[in-house]
Amino acid sequence: MTGSTILGLVGSVLILVTLFEMLRRQRLREKYALFWSLIAVAALVLALFPGLLAGLTSALGVALPVNLAFFVGGLLLFLVSLQHSADLGRLEERTRTLAEEVAVLRLELDRLQRRSDDGPEGRPHGLDGPTDGRPGGRPQGPE
Repeated sequence: MTGSTILGLVGSVLILVTLFEMLRRQRLREKYALFWSLIAVAALVLALFPGLLAGLTSALGVALPVNLAFFVGGLLLFLVSLQHSADLGRLEERTRTLAEEVAVLRLELDRLQRRSDDGPEGRPHGLDGPTDGRPGGRPQGPE
């Protein structure tokens, strides 16, 4: 075995072990784990059979196998970045929607609290009485 084969084997096994450990600790979602496991298995296959990369290089007309490896690596990084950008856009939209829903619910809660503070004649109880100590000094109702 050559040094590059050993390095490839160690790297791919290290990726697989890290991947499974992150999954076990729930630090990585399954949808990303599939992608990274495919990369690790491809690296393992290329490390075990380095002739595949050379054959693929000549079949595609690329000058050097390392050029093909860097191109594929860059393409994979681009795809990961694109996926994360799409996820980020969805999360930003979801966050904005949730913030708007919380604001509407807070307004509704304040409206209901004001309505419950009103007396039977439609005016607040205890206008001249002590406040409850909250900011805004809301009058306390009958105890």
